[in-house]
Amino acid sequence: MGSWTTGERGAVAVLTFARPPENLIDFAALLELGDLLEAYAADPSATKVVVLAGGTPGYFINHADLSDLAKVGNGTATPAELGAWSRALRLLEEIPQPTIAAIDGLASGGGNELALACTVRIGSDRARLQQPEVSAGIIPGGGGSVRLPRLTGPAVAADAILTARSYEADEAFRVGWLSRVLPAEGFLDAVVAYATQMASAPFAALAAAKTSVVHGSRMPFADAQTQERSLFGKLAAALPAGQA
Repeated sequence: MGSWTTGERGAVAVLTFARPPENLIDFAALLELGDLLEAYAADPSATKVVVLAGGTPGYFINHADLSDLAKVGNGTATPAELGAWSRALRLLEEIPQPTIAAIDGLASGGGNELALACTVRIGSDRARLQQPEVSAGIIPGGGGSVRLPRLTGPAVAADAILTARSYEADEAFRVGWLSRVLPAEGFLDAVVAYATQMASAPFAALAAAKTSVVHGSRMPFADAQTQERSLFGKLAAALPAGQA
């Protein structure tokens, strides 16, 4: 049995990760997540938005299982396991569906890096986010030190990563780490309602907007504008006469 459960709420898919007691993410769970995301990408007709949530009280997704790091160190990790992190993170960013991290509790280390790879991060008022790797003698290895500065700016990211401290929900929202903060009571239902409103838009527009925002933010400005105009033109050309 895997660590992820899936549930479809209309056009919104909710992927819930539960691996008690601390919701540590391991290679098997990452491989499973990658397979699920690939399946949604292959058939976007029914699912227009994907939500990641934690299923262990107090946690979104925690840091990587240390036994996996030991496997990497002693050379016993398989090629698929070695590529599991980069595959899952890439898919969260690149599948056509917008991806939403619903953070109710702790998102730490690799768990925060999964959230950073999502299109939108929504926290409950009890969310806590951190990149604690430096305190253990390493640095983030799943994009934390690369993606976080692009959200918060390098000064805030340096504070978070070099001190390894956790950011509470309100502070994380103020610095741009979280997109919005919602009450813990009824949190997941509220996130699904938000995702459902998003999914009411035509899927082609959602996918194009995600591409423009995610990829455009990493391009030189002129190239990003060129990409935006190209995506706009394709969508406009597909509209019924008189709507463009």
